[in-house]
Amino acid sequence: MSSDNVIVEKSNQVATIRLNMPGSFNTLVDDLKVDLLKAVEVCADDSDTKAVIVTGSGKAFCAGGDINLFKESADTSDRLRQGLKLVNLVIVGLRRMPKPVIAAINGVTGGAGVSLAAACDLRICASSAKFKTGYTSIALVPDGGWTLLVPRLIGFGKAMELLLLDAPFGAEQALQYGLVNKVVEPEQLEEEAYAIARKLAEGPSVSYAIIKENFNHALYGLLERQLELEREGMIRAGRTADSKEGFAAFLEKRKPRFTGK
Repeated sequence: MSSDNVIVEKSNQVATIRLNMPGSFNTLVDDLKVDLLKAVEVCADDSDTKAVIVTGSGKAFCAGGDINLFKESADTSDRLRQGLKLVNLVIVGLRRMPKPVIAAINGVTGGAGVSLAAACDLRICASSAKFKTGYTSIALVPDGGWTLLVPRLIGFGKAMELLLLDAPFGAEQALQYGLVNKVVEPEQLEEEAYAIARKLAEGPSVSYAIIKENFNHALYGLLERQLELEREGMIRAGRTADSKEGFAAFLEKRKPRFTGK
């Protein structure tokens, strides 16, 4: 299953899901989320697919949500309410998929793009990749399971630091934090991700499925509840004057003037 927005390719029992909106840095617009969810479900149901790679086209893995859409919406909180339903289904779909999923992080990764990578089982990163949480700079809060998935990988303190200070960081820092498993040169990324996926595809797939299921029970039993809590929090944050100021400042490329309201 492929579309203009999401390309799915399969070779030797390895499926590659490629977000394919490079002009917008693979931001999670509604059409992309719908097609990504379909791709995840198709790969999960295909008994001949033994491992999955998720990556992006162009200069980005996934830059998160599309801020530009909010300037067209009179009710920001309602837009967030509807949009996050699809994001949450994608995250749950990746976790429930009974086969290993590798994020091949090829470039810019922000906001829910970090959640998307964190929901995968392994993360291979190009040395040129850049990360930014992005939420507090526009007076919003994390989504896509960020507050459960990322602290499990990097620790509570570092996760809070990334959210509150919102400083950008690179691939080597992501490796040091424990957010990614391996960093390679950009030209080696797809080859390395495919090599790992092929090794997994040739392995004991039933054992992998059970291991992933057990990890989900141990670590992510609260995931669906956490996703809903995040969605509720995003709706509340989206109603604030600060969020409106944050969106305006982002679009006008200026520093926001928050008032705490």
